[in-house]
Amino acid sequence: MISPKISYNYMMVAPHHLAAKCGSEILKEGGNAIEALIASASMISVVYPHMNSMGGDNFWLISDKNKNVYAIDSCGPVANNASIEFYKNQGFSSIPSRGPLSALTVPGAVAGWKLAYDFSVKNLGGKIPISRLLFDAEQTAKEGVRVTNTLRNNLVSKLNQLIDVVGFKEVYLKNGKIPNVGERLVFPKLSKTFSCLIKNGLNDFYSGETAKNIISDLKQVGSPLSLEDFLNYKSEFVNPLELKIKKAKLFNLPPPTQGLASILILGILDYLSIPYKNDTEFIHSIVEATKLAFRIRDKYITDPKYVTVNINDFLKQNFIKKLAMDVDIRQAKPWPDSKIGGDTVWMGATDSYGNTVSFIQSIYWEFGSGLILPKTGITMQNRGISFSLNPTDLNNLLPGRKPFHTIQPALAHFDDGRVMSYGTMGGEGQPQTQATIFLRYANQNQNIQKAIYNPRWLLGKTWGEETTSLKIENRFGVSTFQKLKSMGHDVEVVGPFEEIMGHAGCVVKHMNGLVEGAFDPRSDGAAFGN
Repeated sequence: MISPKISYNYMMVAPHHLAAKCGSEILKEGGNAIEALIASASMISVVYPHMNSMGGDNFWLISDKNKNVYAIDSCGPVANNASIEFYKNQGFSSIPSRGPLSALTVPGAVAGWKLAYDFSVKNLGGKIPISRLLFDAEQTAKEGVRVTNTLRNNLVSKLNQLIDVVGFKEVYLKNGKIPNVGERLVFPKLSKTFSCLIKNGLNDFYSGETAKNIISDLKQVGSPLSLEDFLNYKSEFVNPLELKIKKAKLFNLPPPTQGLASILILGILDYLSIPYKNDTEFIHSIVEATKLAFRIRDKYITDPKYVTVNINDFLKQNFIKKLAMDVDIRQAKPWPDSKIGGDTVWMGATDSYGNTVSFIQSIYWEFGSGLILPKTGITMQNRGISFSLNPTDLNNLLPGRKPFHTIQPALAHFDDGRVMSYGTMGGEGQPQTQATIFLRYANQNQNIQKAIYNPRWLLGKTWGEETTSLKIENRFGVSTFQKLKSMGHDVEVVGPFEEIMGHAGCVVKHMNGLVEGAFDPRSDGAAFGN
């Protein structure tokens, strides 16, 4: 039987079992959901180093016991020294995808931990010290982690791109070879960085000893980032996007994320209220709604300072109705010309005090820029490569500008009082998977573990994939593939549990105190409750 984990106290879900265990132990010690996520976020940067690092960004949705929802944007901007001219003068027509020149945005992750931690102390009774929250990550980095299938597979597929990037082979190769699954990898420099943050506090990452070490390494290898960029960076609370549908109110992150697309997909499908008779209708309707939402996303979503419209206008019922009427339930429309990819990890938690958090953290591509800073062991993200060097493009490169983000955590308040925290990695697959999991649970009455376990699909680009075919797991029936092809979909049948479908997770808290947690069998994850 495919069933979620159940508890009447707390729940922690993460795509690696050690990160989930770490967060659950904080909850067991009386910590709240934010504290658990900080501990898990630091641990995931050690145990899933190909997807995460302190050198990345994160976003938060926090639902407190009174159902107030708070959103944190901890996305770092472009370095002041980086510009279109900076790259073109060096002979580039696009930003290099790997190496020091791809590390051009300030890492926002640690600032996000700090802002959330301060909010926890002030508003949620947080009392677990930072030294405890970072301790497990510090020790694990020092003692070592076991190489997972996903880490080894990514090392194999990306080594040619990364072997000459500063610090990469020194960390990941043993005697010049990729380690096998189960072998131990240690990160002594990263452990020392955690020790420094424990000693000096999280602000040390931007203005103290840690910052000086980071900038020293970045300057030596030629990154445009400077100490001034770090000193000036602040994570911030933003107004979450909201949409009321028939059974729930949906929440997501505003620009620079694609959260609008995720909410629009569900809004379109809620308006259409299609009584899905089979998998073909279900897949087709979500895919077609996705295409419409992505056209809006690709036309308008950028750094909020440069957005030329009121994003909330797209969430008005008249506009959603207009979009919905453009869905052809019989025939596939062309796929938008999108160049978006990248990846991340989603984690979620609910605590015994009534707080629930949906959290997502990323270094963009697998291993980010590939640049591992020698003094700190931090892997720098390459989120800034999503910028264009064409000054007429929507997301053209400008100093101080925030990059477009595929990552966005999702949250829902059901009319009956349930709180649902959910999300996934997966580039363009994130909005599609979010919609699939939500609809399977809310409309098709599947439990959350089954909703995640059941076969999925992906239209567009994601983690390590460059094609935009409709990739669909082979656990669907042959007739489903045939019908989708006849409707005009470019179907590509893949394996039964493909990692490209993302590492999804979900936590649901009921009014009677029951808590459910589910993780993705495509990951190394776990759900722990008590």
